[in-house]
Amino acid sequence: MLRALHGVAPGGLHRGPRLRQHQSRLEFSMSLRSIPSDMDRDKVAGVDGLLDRVVREQGVFLPLAIESGSRAWGFASPDSDYDCRFVYVRRAADHIKPWPVRDVIEFPLEGDFDANGWDLAKALRLLLKGNAVIIEWLRSPVIYRGAAWFRDDFLAFARAVASRDAIARHYLHLGERQRRAYFGDGTSVAQKKIFYALRPAATLRWLRLHPAEAVAPMHFPTLMAECDPPAALKAEVAGLMKRKASTHELGAAPLPTVVADFIDAEFELARTSFGEGRDRGAGEAMEQAEQFYRTVVERLEREAQREQAQRSVSRISP
Repeated sequence: MLRALHGVAPGGLHRGPRLRQHQSRLEFSMSLRSIPSDMDRDKVAGVDGLLDRVVREQGVFLPLAIESGSRAWGFASPDSDYDCRFVYVRRAADHIKPWPVRDVIEFPLEGDFDANGWDLAKALRLLLKGNAVIIEWLRSPVIYRGAAWFRDDFLAFARAVASRDAIARHYLHLGERQRRAYFGDGTSVAQKKIFYALRPAATLRWLRLHPAEAVAPMHFPTLMAECDPPAALKAEVAGLMKRKASTHELGAAPLPTVVADFIDAEFELARTSFGEGRDRGAGEAMEQAEQFYRTVVERLEREAQREQAQRSVSRISP
């Protein structure tokens, strides 16, 4: 599964066997793991092996790895892809080298498996720009591995600095793009594509109804339950989800009027309910992001060093 690992050491040099062997020991305690019972055990084992390779071959910390896409959103089909996403953090020593490094680790798409990860620095930069992707990762209910303190602290940071207006604009643009791409005139719409515009519309409604919040639920059934949709829409969506969960291919059909009306109404309301996403506290948020980044790197280093010391002691103990 996914044999080619994209990404090399600083300066474009591949890490040698000795360095890889040393860095494979630099792991830390993982307290998060949440895998639904209906997920394929072999696929999950493949993900675990892939994540082990990232740590071993790239020499990075991996404080969070989750499932994204329909399996995490809660409307998977029997043939839905496995979309693994992860946040990684480079070693403290890598931060003082002059060679530029990529801020993503990517794997080629293979079958129904898709995996890639972001450097924590990239995740922070995009969060401050209003990109909601990292927020969804932090709220994913499907977790392959992770440190609870990292997920919780990062989520608290996101809630503190994320701009509601910018996040709303993210979902508005995403939803409008999906509607244009997949709905056409509404006479023949791939039924599984309906969710691609419906989810952003529901998120926009949730944000309107929760004026003090910027972090909406990722899990679609939870999102729908908390955004108080019209009864007719709830019934239509429940039927779509039931069919999607049991059918490999839903086929195409006219776009249900109740769904189209809901999506269009929410997009229209969002255009006037939210600002342009410019945050006057951007400078302060950047300072907070820098402090958060330093704190994470330092804590991961301390934990790795402590565990390495404990293993050394156990090896020499009689």
